[in-house]
Parts: sequence; structure tokens; C-alpha cells
Amino acid sequence: MQKQTLLDILAQAAADLEIDQPIKLEKPSNPDFGDLSTNLAMLAYAKLSESFHSPKDLAQSLIDKIKIHDQQKIIKELNIAGPGFINLTLADKYFLQSLENLTREKTATFTDLGQGKSAIVEYSSPNIAKPFTVGHLRSTIIGDSIANLLEASGYKVFRDNHLGDWGTQFGKQIVAIKKYGDEEQIAKSSNPVKELVALYVKFHQEAESDLSLEDEARLWFQKLEQGDEEALRLWQKCIDWSFKEFEQIYQQLGVSFTENNGRGYGESFFEPMLAPLIEELQAKGLAKTGEQGAILIFYPNDELSPLMIAKKDGSTLYATRDLATDKWRLENTRYQNADGSAPLVINEVGAEQAFYFKQLYRAEELLGWYSKGQRVHVKHGLYRFKEGKMSTRKGNVIWLQEVLAKAKEKALAFTKDEAVAEAVGIAALKWNDLKRKSDLNINFDWEEILNLQGNSGPYMLYTYARATSVLRKNEEAGEASAANKQAAELELEPLEKQLIALFEDFPEVVARASSEFAPHQLCNYLFELAQSFNSFYNKHQILKDLEKKELRLRIVEQSATILNQGLALLGIKTLAQM
Repeated sequence: MQKQTLLDILAQAAADLEIDQPIKLEKPSNPDFGDLSTNLAMLAYAKLSESFHSPKDLAQSLIDKIKIHDQQKIIKELNIAGPGFINLTLADKYFLQSLENLTREKTATFTDLGQGKSAIVEYSSPNIAKPFTVGHLRSTIIGDSIANLLEASGYKVFRDNHLGDWGTQFGKQIVAIKKYGDEEQIAKSSNPVKELVALYVKFHQEAESDLSLEDEARLWFQKLEQGDEEALRLWQKCIDWSFKEFEQIYQQLGVSFTENNGRGYGESFFEPMLAPLIEELQAKGLAKTGEQGAILIFYPNDELSPLMIAKKDGSTLYATRDLATDKWRLENTRYQNADGSAPLVINEVGAEQAFYFKQLYRAEELLGWYSKGQRVHVKHGLYRFKEGKMSTRKGNVIWLQEVLAKAKEKALAFTKDEAVAEAVGIAALKWNDLKRKSDLNINFDWEEILNLQGNSGPYMLYTYARATSVLRKNEEAGEASAANKQAAELELEPLEKQLIALFEDFPEVVARASSEFAPHQLCNYLFELAQSFNSFYNKHQILKDLEKKELRLRIVEQSATILNQGLALLGIKTLAQM
């Protein structure tokens, strides 16, 4: 990359003055100050104050050395600002060479942050026999994009769907099916999960006046844990019925998982490991029986409130199953890093679970399973609708299938092509979710989501389609390359330089978004690129300016390449035409 050449020049200049500080280049907030800026002189001055009167004096010496080492003359101007910042204005030659290097590579090569490392990304994780709502959409979209970013950065990524297929709610579901349901009717239904939810809601309605139902439900869950044949049969039916809906939704979203033949390891997989786990925690003195008979993990110096891992009746909880899951992952050599150490494990789960995960991770540190930083909770906020907060037991939920259908219906305003409308609708939903920090709540606004002008999925797809249409028109014309001036003679317009500079930033943005588990940073970058491209497209002739045609086609091609590659990392499929 051309930026590395620039850094090498600065490093040689710094070495001449015996400066050993790391060199960092940033874009000035005001473009009038130049293309790049460094505070190297200010950082290095503390060690060199005996040799220089001030940071400005050191900055001037650095500038003198930089000019000597810049034998290719890729720096047009150097000046000092403020207390000692060095601003660099780059020559057109720098940008032209950068563009040539980038277009030769075709697709970006990313920093290998994860060399020899493994990462397990756990996301989506809907509950069996409960609706796949827009609430699960956030975890699914964010988790998938984080897995993509880590994979692009060199990690060996395992994608797990930790299904909620165990717990006391199944006792309630079994009672509801036996008392109020019709198995044959559920099996024939086009949406069996809706039938199961209706039964679940009815159970809670009836339980308000019949308190014995809750005891009956607890009894059935105990039977399930003990391997009762009838309990297991109905439980398996619930799983099979639920996956009819889940698989259809994942296919629509273009989301997949690597674990357990693509289904993911549900909580039930770890059920046989729970009793030995509790015994181990008790033997190590981390878990003890509390005053009410429940078994809890107590933390040193009461730094956190106790974490319950078994109720007084012996029933297990989420924490028990999560601990068993993480122990199994730790001991499974398939997941280990190349050096045999523990993998990075990411839970993409709602922000309301933050304290629970703090308890869980601390327990795993005390057990010596994972170190700080090896367990990460990526939090997502809530979708907010006019209807208010959703609740399965009350029945006021917004089904994801309905939202996907609505997105497609609204996208048909742009096109009559059903497949294109579905792709636009999915892109709109994904971009709307990923464009902001994941822990923020989202006010669900269809006008914002499907806006062709603003920061939206359709706008990003439209920009990519616009770029590919220019390339297609040029190809269809079948014209030979225009007679361009020699590259050294070309003078670049500000928007041309702006786009080429953005092209160079792409690998750095991906590395930062990956290391910080922050897809919104990639969205911010891609939106800026799209805006700059559209400004360039609207202001400059591309195919008709014969002198600059080849150069501008390269800029269009690189814009399209990065938009396509970047959107793919976010799980968004581009369209050549809209």
C-alpha cells in the first residue's frame, strides 16, 4: 500500500533523529490543513528536549529529514500547525500510484489479526416453541456480521446458535399441549409455532385463576429432566415444529451456522453435563448451598451478588447450562487456538443481560477456564415500536416473518421484481440495525429504513448498482481505452483524491471494526464512501471525458469493489441492477 511507503519515509526521518516513538497518521478535521497529520514531534519531544528548543523546533527538523527521504516526491507540502503537528499534503503522484496498486489487487487484503486464533460467535439463539420476533433479528444480524469480520481478519470462526430448547417453560408448554392442544392440528399448520404460542398464552391465562397449573408444569419439566418418554416425545415435537419456521427465516436472511450440522448446540445438549458440573463447582468451593436450599456461586469479598446454578428442587438454570457450554468448548480441541489455548468466545445477547454475563465471566475466570478478554458480551439494545415492549406470555409480539413480508411489500414500490424487492427489504433491515452502535435502542421507522436518499440499505444498494451500471455501459460500448495523458501529467480533482484516500482506509476500518466487534464502524465508512462516490458521479463526466476516462473508470470500479466486499461483510447482498 502507498500509505506504507509514506510511513517508511517518516520512519527513516525519525530514525535519523533517534526517535523511537510509533508513528501514527490521522486525517485532519479540517481538509484545508492537508491530507494527513502526525503528532510525532510532540510525542518525541519529552526525550529530546535537551537537543531541541520546542516541539515545533523538532517538527521542523523532522520535516527537513522527510524531504531528504522522499525521493519519489510523493509529498507535495509539509507544514507545522499548533504546538507541533506536522501536516502533510500529498502529491497527485501518491494517489495515482495508490489507485494503481489497489486496482491491481482487485479485492482488499485484510490484516491477519486472528492468525492461529479461533473464535466462537454465539448469536440468534431463539427459543423453541416461542416466536422468532424482531427481538431475535438484532442478535442474528449483528452476530453474523461480527463472525464475518473476524473471519475476514484471519480467525477460524465457529458460528453457534445456542437454542433455548430446555428449561421450565417446556413444562408449561407440555401441560398446554396436553390440556388444550391438538397435535395433529399443530403438525398440519403452516405456522406451527403460532399454534404453540397460542397454547402458551392460554396456559398463563388459565394459571391466573388455577394455581395448580404452575405446579403441574414444574412436575412435567422434572419428568423431562429425568428422561420421561412422553415428556421427551412432546419436547422433540416442539423442536421439529419450531425448525420449520427457523430454517425458512435463516434462508431468507442469508444466515447460517457451522455447529451441529447447522442447527447449533441447544441447551439440551449440555443437560448430561450439569450434575457433574455442579459437583465440581461445589468440590472447588466456588458453589455452596444457600439459606433457602438453592445452590449458588459466591464471589470473593462479595464483589458480585451470588449466581444461582440450581434451585432448591434441583432444577437447573440458564447459568448452569451456560457454564457447562463454556467448559465443553474449552475442553473441545476443535475450538482451541493453534497453541492450544482457549478460544475467543462471543455472546451476542441483549444489553439487559449485561450483569448476568459479568457474573458468568467472572465465575469462569475464578475457575481458571478463561482469562479476561477471552469472553465477550456484545450487547444489543431493544427495538422500540409504538406498540411498546413485547411479551410472549401476553401474546403481544411482532413476528419476524411479518416484518420480513412488510419490508418486501414496501420495497415493491421501487421495483416490480419480487426477488429484487426481497433483497432490498432484507438489506434495508440489516443496514438499519448495523449502522449504529449495537447497544443503542432502535426506534423502528419504516420511512428511515427504506429511504433511497439517506443513510439506508436501499441507498447503499442503489449506489453500488449505479457504479456497476457505468462499468456495464462502458463494456457494452466496446470502446478501447481512451488516449490518456501520462499518469504523471494528470491533475486530480478533490473528489478523485478523496475517493482514493477512502479506498486506502478500507483494510484499516475492517481491522478496527473486527477488533472492537463494531460493525457500525464499517457502516460509517461505507456510507461516507457512497456519499463521496455519488458526489463524484454527479459532478464529473466519466465516459465522455476521454482524457480522464480510464482513470475515472478505475475509481468507479474500485468503489464498486469495496462497496460489494464491505456490504458482504455485513451480510448484505448487492444488486447489479435495481
